[in-house]
Amino acid sequence: MNIQKRDGRIVRFDKMRIVDAVLKAFKSMDGEITDYALIKAGNIADYIEERAEESEKPLAIDEIQTYVQNGLMSTKRKDVAEAYIKYRYDRDNARENTIDKIVQEITHHANEEWDEENSNKNAQLNTTIRDYVAGAVSKDQFKRYLFPKDVVEAHEKGIIHVHDTDYVIQSMHNCDLINLEDMLQNGTVISGTYIDKPTTFSTACTIATQIIAQVASSQYGGQSVSLAHLSPFIEETRKTLKKKHPSFTEEQIEELTKDDIADGIQTIQYQVVTLLTTNGQAPFITIYMNINEVPEGKEQNDLALAIEEMLKQRIKGVKNEKGVYIAPAFPKLIYALDNNNITENSKYWYLTKIAAECSAKRMVPDYISNKVMREQKSGDIYTCMGCRSFLTVDRCTENYAKALNYNKYKGHKYYGRFNQGVVSINLPYIACLSNGNEDKFWTIFEDYLELCHRALACRHKMLRGTSTNVAPILWQYGALARLEKDETIDELLFHGYSTISLGYIGLYECTMRMKNCSHTDPNGKDFAKKVMQKMNDKCKEWREAEDIDYSLYGTPAESLTYKFAQALKDKFGEIKDVSDHKYITNSFHVCVREEIDAFSKLKFESEFQELSPGGQISYVEIPPIKQNMDAILTLLQFIYNNIMYAEINTKLDYCQECGYDGEIEIITDPKTQKYIWRCPNCGNTNKNTMNVTRRTCGYLGQNYWNQGRTEEIKERVLHL
Repeated sequence: MNIQKRDGRIVRFDKMRIVDAVLKAFKSMDGEITDYALIKAGNIADYIEERAEESEKPLAIDEIQTYVQNGLMSTKRKDVAEAYIKYRYDRDNARENTIDKIVQEITHHANEEWDEENSNKNAQLNTTIRDYVAGAVSKDQFKRYLFPKDVVEAHEKGIIHVHDTDYVIQSMHNCDLINLEDMLQNGTVISGTYIDKPTTFSTACTIATQIIAQVASSQYGGQSVSLAHLSPFIEETRKTLKKKHPSFTEEQIEELTKDDIADGIQTIQYQVVTLLTTNGQAPFITIYMNINEVPEGKEQNDLALAIEEMLKQRIKGVKNEKGVYIAPAFPKLIYALDNNNITENSKYWYLTKIAAECSAKRMVPDYISNKVMREQKSGDIYTCMGCRSFLTVDRCTENYAKALNYNKYKGHKYYGRFNQGVVSINLPYIACLSNGNEDKFWTIFEDYLELCHRALACRHKMLRGTSTNVAPILWQYGALARLEKDETIDELLFHGYSTISLGYIGLYECTMRMKNCSHTDPNGKDFAKKVMQKMNDKCKEWREAEDIDYSLYGTPAESLTYKFAQALKDKFGEIKDVSDHKYITNSFHVCVREEIDAFSKLKFESEFQELSPGGQISYVEIPPIKQNMDAILTLLQFIYNNIMYAEINTKLDYCQECGYDGEIEIITDPKTQKYIWRCPNCGNTNKNTMNVTRRTCGYLGQNYWNQGRTEEIKERVLHL
């Protein structure tokens, strides 16, 4: 007579083990073993022995435990039964908790998924390791009890993805627009120290970098700040210099002012790339440069000075370990295109020409068309939060006078608002589940959108009750609000102050499975737009029912593209152009393998950007054209007239072994059959002696990628 252990081993049945387990349950309640306990333990063991003899196959451990549990419940000692049930639950939880193994894998770099989880994190650093270990604990609790079982199962299967589960146990939000203007003009507090309004531009920049670092350590997503919030301090510099040097001429004061601007911009550049936040990476910071964010005249001219210096210093770059200037990953820059900087005879055309040169040499800035944005955002102009997440059009200004810290606020509110979190859906998985049947597709799609909704509701509820004390820089001292100590942030989770995002990935593969064509084909395009509209309709339905700003978001999917692709292949096998690659296509993008010119791609994707109001970005892939600025300027003019938000991708590499500064290639390692990076000049394959920069998902990545994203990068076709 045998039983089957959890690991599958078959061992001899031992009745005394059951007796011991029952007696331990009684003893835990009575402190001793009574005659009653001995009798009941024997009866339960005898009963299970009979079941084992009758069974045609070995009883499983779980079956035996259930018999014990039922046997105890049939006695008059329900308290003992409850003690046994709790003991069994605790044991099951401990058994399912594989955290020790994961921690060992992280600390010994034995898990590829963690090592390649984020291309802007160096997994070798102690700070990153510490963050990953904490993240493993959070992910474990997410799986075991924080979220509903069906949500976790869908997440594990790769049908949906609850983002940033490595931070889910903390009261942290995703991304935001920092209200730097309020903090600098009205003072703030950093680490218990009150910071007065600065008296020079360079000092304002220094304070800004400290704010950026503090904010990055209090959240898990990206943040954006505006250069227009710093540029007023250029005039403060002039005033300070005039007091200090009363005999200096206007020309001398202006020269010293420009020196101070250069010092301030350099502070931002070097501080951001050298800072390490508590999560082991440089702050995910975006700097917004919109010449029309300040009034015309002197204020606009001062902002132009700051933009020009920012672009020129970025063109110069920063030095790597060998002392060679390369492109830094951060800060990300966004340059707004408008009617006063987009044609040759416009006032600030010279700034756009510098921006084009910077794009060719350093792959930044990205570009927002103020013209198209006004059309899509009810006339408002504002930047994204981090790399691509956009706030909903303001409907909260009148409700939040206290949080705004203004007695009378004019205009709409964007700076100080934030995103609560993201849950994404694997669109091609839904298409494959429906087996190409469109009626079935919409039914399954509805069900999984509602599952995403419940997952997002969990995200929202975990922020409810958060005290402002957990991150004073955010909630008390102006970055996001000016609330009181011990207050909760609950009101900021409703009425449009913050957003929460339904993400999606793989519209191309979904269309291929359902329509046997790309969504660039007219037949596929109609279906793809219906899919997008369905998700928007659900966000609207949830928003109206709950007064929470659900919004549709084109997921960046840096490492998720690989996870979702693997899930498809594991479940459905290899389906051509659906599950036969190590990645699936980001958001609504044209597939990276599809031949299409830059202008057609941007024009096509502009229609889908409008259907993804909570976040999106489009890109074109170009060869190195550092000497052909006219081509880039033509692209920028097309972006201005046709699409809200776009970026230009190229290759920016350097081999420290031989000095080669062309494209580092991706090859298949003949031994491991995995993708590796190799210098085509000297054959170097050591990641530690190469600088490779690629656009990953809005941000530039420099610490390499998982196999899925690497294949996607390898297969990108040129659009120009």
